[in-house]
Amino acid sequence: MSLGAKSLQEIYGTGAAEQKTRYAALENAYRRQFDQAPAAFYRAPGRVELGGNHTDHQGGVTLSAAVDLDLIAAVSPSDDGWICLYSEGFEPIRMRLHDSAFRREEEGSTAALIRGMTDGIRPLAAHFPADGHGGFSALVQGSVPPGSGLSSSAAFEILIGTILWDLYGEETLSFVTLAKIAQRAENRYFGKPCGLLDQISCAAGGIVSVDFSAEEPWVRRVSASLEECDYQLGMVFSGSSHQDLTEEYAAIPRECRMIAAYFGKDRLADLPEAEFFGSLAELRSLFGDRPVLRAMHVYEENRRALSEAMCLLKADTEGFLRLVNASGKSSAMYLQNVTPRRSVSHQELLFALGLSEYILRGRGAVRVHGGGFGGTAEVFVPKQEWESFRQQVETVLGIGSAVPLRISPAGGAKVDIL
Repeated sequence: MSLGAKSLQEIYGTGAAEQKTRYAALENAYRRQFDQAPAAFYRAPGRVELGGNHTDHQGGVTLSAAVDLDLIAAVSPSDDGWICLYSEGFEPIRMRLHDSAFRREEEGSTAALIRGMTDGIRPLAAHFPADGHGGFSALVQGSVPPGSGLSSSAAFEILIGTILWDLYGEETLSFVTLAKIAQRAENRYFGKPCGLLDQISCAAGGIVSVDFSAEEPWVRRVSASLEECDYQLGMVFSGSSHQDLTEEYAAIPRECRMIAAYFGKDRLADLPEAEFFGSLAELRSLFGDRPVLRAMHVYEENRRALSEAMCLLKADTEGFLRLVNASGKSSAMYLQNVTPRRSVSHQELLFALGLSEYILRGRGAVRVHGGGFGGTAEVFVPKQEWESFRQQVETVLGIGSAVPLRISPAGGAKVDIL
């Protein structure tokens, strides 16, 4: 990635004027907090997964897009060796720039992600300062709700990595490299065994189709605009966060790898589909039904994600939406990432899916989004019906529960607000 500053117009398009007011408010808040003006502004977007639910960690194919909900930061460099970060809704963080060793007691925390990103950036950054020097102060604000499934953690990782690279790196850093550093931070420091989809999406911007079968992901930008179709992309917030469901999430890659390991493979991508389906009886006997069903989902979802990208490239909106609906059904039935185990009275995400389908009555599309178990449902609503859809959802789930999204063409970036 190159960190030449991008303009508000390049990042937000028709929403640039509204965003300028937002950055001005951030600047004023930074002045109040640190009694000085910020030196620079940065942002990193959230992301939506359009196809490939839980396929990335199995070496599969995904389709995703950066969105206009994002994290923004006002930043000034320092030379006292400290990182001082304030973020709305979180405790202030003050840590040494060079103190990037893993701390088990910080797992699941913002501090863990900062340490992980610093540890990953430092060996690649030619101008990383000596111990006791460097550092920065930052004020972070965001419109990506934590636990929503829009990758607030990946957005934060990319934001911190973008700041560090702009301060200490050379001219360019590939977005895939930045994404891998972010994944490592989330895996090793934060303690969440995520794949690479979220980080690539937040770093790259736009719509990307990614094949994870090789060691180096193969990324193809999909030059299509969802803004030009007759459907509004949106999220329905279920009212349930998936922040505390790491074990539920971790069970999916663990069970899929368990199937692959039986055949001496690391991931399902390395296991021929015919060999898997030819061994269903013994696999069920050894591992039970759920791991087998989850593997069945992964194989079919890979094909869907590829087909979805082709539909977008051909402007086949109806074909794309049919595949989106099929993806949602497969995630719910076979991957089973809708309702946490033993959860009977609280099934918020499943309810959000059911409510959305009831309102749409076969129009548009509805699917499980992201990690699942909580968070959000993804919807495609006929544009002329969005306002009615929003009102009906909010009547049941509350104000702000249905949010329209725009695709963001830019990933992590330094921002020129002039």
